[in-house]
Amino acid sequence: MAKLQQTLDDVRSIELDNAFYVEDGTWIESLTVASNTEFDPETVLEEISGVSLFYSSKIPTASEELEIRRLTILANESYPFILSLILRQEAIPNRIVLQNDVFEIVATTRDWDQFRSMADEVQETLGEFELLSVTQNEEPGEPLDSGRLTEVLVSKLTSDQLEVLETAYNHGYFDVPRETSETDLADELDITQSTINERLRTAERTLLELIYGPRE
Repeated sequence: MAKLQQTLDDVRSIELDNAFYVEDGTWIESLTVASNTEFDPETVLEEISGVSLFYSSKIPTASEELEIRRLTILANESYPFILSLILRQEAIPNRIVLQNDVFEIVATTRDWDQFRSMADEVQETLGEFELLSVTQNEEPGEPLDSGRLTEVLVSKLTSDQLEVLETAYNHGYFDVPRETSETDLADELDITQSTINERLRTAERTLLELIYGPRE
């Protein structure tokens, strides 16, 4: 993941959606790559030793300034591989994403002692570890594969809805407190404020229906 980030010119994030160990340090990995510019996965991966492309698909977006691709690759991961560090502690990796040279990890452990053991090994091996938050849950959460969720969600939205959501997100509309208004979004997209409001509400309803099902 780190080598791929270094090879791409303008990458936003690289998320590890799934991985299966083969042998001798080789893994089959599924990655979701978001970039500010178009890129050819096969050409990019040719520059990385020990990595070959198995399959690539493009996830639709409404923005010309964003390209999202889901890659399935065969990669020889030298130690330490961040996923193997987590699995060695028998923790569940819920999310692993690389952004701005920093790995952000969401993992589930049985208890605090197991978490401390995992954190100590990560810090000892990689040299740095910062705890952002801890939550106690009854359910452990699913291991990885959030990239597939992204693919499913965007396939349910129209291009107009995707454009409004992406613009709103990129301009801080969903931040707390908000960094922009519907009026600003309307000016940015050159459409009316009522259209912005309608597309946002329709997109939000579509996403909620995927979670809760349509209302009767």
